[in-house]
Amino acid sequence: MVAPSACARKLLSFFPFLLVLFDLQYEGGECGINAEVDKHLEMGKKLLAAGQLADALSHFHSAIDGDPDNYLAYYRRATAYLAMGKSKAAIPDLSRVIELKPDFTSARLQRGQLLLKQGKLDEAEDDFKKVLKSNPSEHEEKEAALQLSKSDEIQRMRAQGIAAYDQQDYSTAESLLNIILETCVWDAEIRELRAECYINQGEPGKAISDLKAASKLKSDNTAAFYKVSRIYYNLGDHEMSLGEIRECLKLDPDHKDCFSHYKQVKKLNKQIQSAEEQIQEGRYEEAISKYAAVLKTEPNVPTYAALVQERLCHCYSKNLQPIEAIKECTEFLQKEPNNVNALKDRAEAYIQEEMYEEAIRDYETAQQNSENDKQIKEGLETAQRLLKQSQKRDYYKILGVKRNAKKQEIIKAYRKLAQQWHPDNFQDEEEKKRAEKKFIDIASAKEVLTDPDKRSRFDAGEDPLDPESQQGGGGGHFHRGWNQWQGFNPFGSGGPFNFKFHFN
Repeated sequence: MVAPSACARKLLSFFPFLLVLFDLQYEGGECGINAEVDKHLEMGKKLLAAGQLADALSHFHSAIDGDPDNYLAYYRRATAYLAMGKSKAAIPDLSRVIELKPDFTSARLQRGQLLLKQGKLDEAEDDFKKVLKSNPSEHEEKEAALQLSKSDEIQRMRAQGIAAYDQQDYSTAESLLNIILETCVWDAEIRELRAECYINQGEPGKAISDLKAASKLKSDNTAAFYKVSRIYYNLGDHEMSLGEIRECLKLDPDHKDCFSHYKQVKKLNKQIQSAEEQIQEGRYEEAISKYAAVLKTEPNVPTYAALVQERLCHCYSKNLQPIEAIKECTEFLQKEPNNVNALKDRAEAYIQEEMYEEAIRDYETAQQNSENDKQIKEGLETAQRLLKQSQKRDYYKILGVKRNAKKQEIIKAYRKLAQQWHPDNFQDEEEKKRAEKKFIDIASAKEVLTDPDKRSRFDAGEDPLDPESQQGGGGGHFHRGWNQWQGFNPFGSGGPFNFKFHFN
């Protein structure tokens, strides 16, 4: 005989009575109806011992086809099914063995154990009692008595667990169901009941695990798929929710609850996917509109309200709408204070609003929760540089424009301020000197901010008109005086203003 492989020994260790295959006391002439059937049984037995389960199963199929009343063929096929983890398929074969040979106590004991694992306690107890009433071996008698006692205890705990659940004592119910499921691992109803305990205790993730198991253990379990889909939906995982509700509709296309929920999830999923695609394409206005529609589709689930707020925070920040971004981000961060993405988005909005100290705080908080994020590091360095720069001369502030102002806006602001602060507007000497300085700053700001190279250097932290901050460039601002600007018309010839200049 071929010795069992390590794989086979491991598999068979879960089913101690299957070892009878290697020393069957029932082999004999009554089983060997023809040589072909015996050949298949012997080959299947060797393959099973070697751990070649699929090949062994094929031989047992052939043996049954050759002799449909051969109890040994059914028993060995049940053994192969069990080794493959297919208990549902094994039970009918064990039942057929008992039908053909009622005194085969090993088959009845194994069926009782499988029924116990399925939570079919009454049927399991019936098998154990019949084993004890037959003429079992000492080992079988001991095992049957042990299993019968265990089944009685589980019956008691099951009744207590259901009573605790009905009384809304979910913690006690869960504890009892945990013990039951250590033995009745394939009991779909107990798993579904424990899932309800988890849900009522605010642990939906654990409920999903039990409900998914129940959907596999019970045929056409549309209720389990529906519940799992609803849990995923309420957790904000619309894609997983959609997948689970589709499984429900595969089982029953006309299922009223599943179909209604499917339409809702599909619509929401489509809106969110569309909004995210627009964000990827930089179409933030459209994305903002889509996320506003998401709230109309699902106004009652807090998870989606939070999702919309976080994505609006991002869109407004990227769309250079800092006031709106700061509002949405701040409200969202009150719920999730360490959300790295929202902190980065609000920091960017703060920079747009020239609130550099606030931006630095957000980047530092984000960095504590995501140390290796390159974007955070770069953003923090930018905010620190801009803060330092703002404490010196800020050309944007001089003209009163935002850092993202277009050239046309800069020129317009310059012309307005140049007209206002031209020294010829002032007669008092002190006021004239102050105006001269102001006018020079205004002109310098216009010079830097309308020149792409100089503006880029300024945004990077260098003052292109300050000799001390330049790296190889010639001096600028500090070498200029009012004399250089005398006779200069800030509006140009043909401009909208006729402005007279008088120099003394």
